Amino acid sequence: MAVHSRRATQDVTGRRARWRVGLAVAVTLLLWASAFVAIRHLGRDVPPGALSLGRLLVASVALGVLVFRRPRTWPARRDWPLLLVCGIGWFGVYNLALNAAERRIDAGTSALVVQVGPIIVAMLATVFLGERMTRWLLIGMAVGFAGVVVIARGSSSGSSGDVVGVWLAILAAVTYAVGVLAQKPLLGRLPGPEVTWLACVIGAVVCLPWSGELVSVVRHGDVATLGWIAYLGVFPTAIAFSTWAFVLARSDAGTLTLTTFLVPFIATLIAWALLSEVPPVLTYVGGALCIAGVLLTRRRPRPRPLPSD
Repeated sequence: MAVHSRRATQDVTGRRARWRVGLAVAVTLLLWASAFVAIRHLGRDVPPGALSLGRLLVASVALGVLVFRRPRTWPARRDWPLLLVCGIGWFGVYNLALNAAERRIDAGTSALVVQVGPIIVAMLATVFLGERMTRWLLIGMAVGFAGVVVIARGSSSGSSGDVVGVWLAILAAVTYAVGVLAQKPLLGRLPGPEVTWLACVIGAVVCLPWSGELVSVVRHGDVATLGWIAYLGVFPTAIAFSTWAFVLARSDAGTLTLTTFLVPFIATLIAWALLSEVPPVLTYVGGALCIAGVLLTRRRPRPRPLPSD
C-alpha cells in the first residue's frame, strides 16, 4: 500500500513538473514571437542601438528586483567567461543585429531566418554539451534548415536591402546559438534569475555607445513608443528569458531550441493581425518546412526488441 501511495505521489509530481515546463515553453514562445512584431513596429521610429539599450535597461531593472529580493548565488571566477559570451552575444549583438534586420525585412521573415540558430545549437550541443544526436533530430534539422533556405530565397528576391536584412538576421541567429550553448552549463551551477540578470546587464553595457540615441528617443518619443520599449524589456526579455532559463535547466539544449521553430508561425500571425504584414509566398512554404522540422525532432526512435532466448 505504501509503495502504491509513493508511486501515485511521484506520478502526480511528475505530471505537475511536466505541466510547469510546458507552460513555461508556451509563455516563452508567445512572448518571443510578440517581440519580433514589436521590434518591427518600433523600427520605423527608434534606431536599433537605442531600442536595444532601452529594452535591456528596462529588463535589467525588472530582473534586478527579482534577484535582489531573495538570497543570491553569485558566479564563481570560472563562470564569468561563459557569462560574458552569453551577455555579449545573445543579449548584446543579437539585439543589435535583429533590430537592424527588422528595418529591412518583415517580422515573420525575421523570425524564420533566426531559426537557423536552433539548428546550430542542436549540432554543437552534441560536441560541447554531450547531448545525443538521434536520427529524427538530424532529419528535423535538415527539414528545418531547408525551410530557412526557402525563406531567405523568397525574401532576397526583392531589393538588395532585403539581402542585407537576411544576413543581419543570420548574424542574430548565430549569436543566439552561441548564447544558448554558453548559458546551458551555467544553469547547472547557478539559479536562472541570476544568470539572466547578469547576462542582461552585460548586454546593456555592450549597447552603451548608443546611449545618446536613447536619450533622444526618451525626450522626443511619444507615450506609445516608450510603452512598447518597456513592453519589450519586461515581457519578451525579463519574463520570457526567465521562463526559458527555467526550461533549459531541465531539458536538452538541442531539442529545446528546435521547438522555437514555432516562433515564426506565431510571429507571422501576430504581425498579420497588428501590422497587416503578409510575408512573400515562399515564406509560407519555408514556414511549413520549419514546423515540420520541429514535429520530426519530437519523434523518438522505436525501442529495439529484446533478443529472444
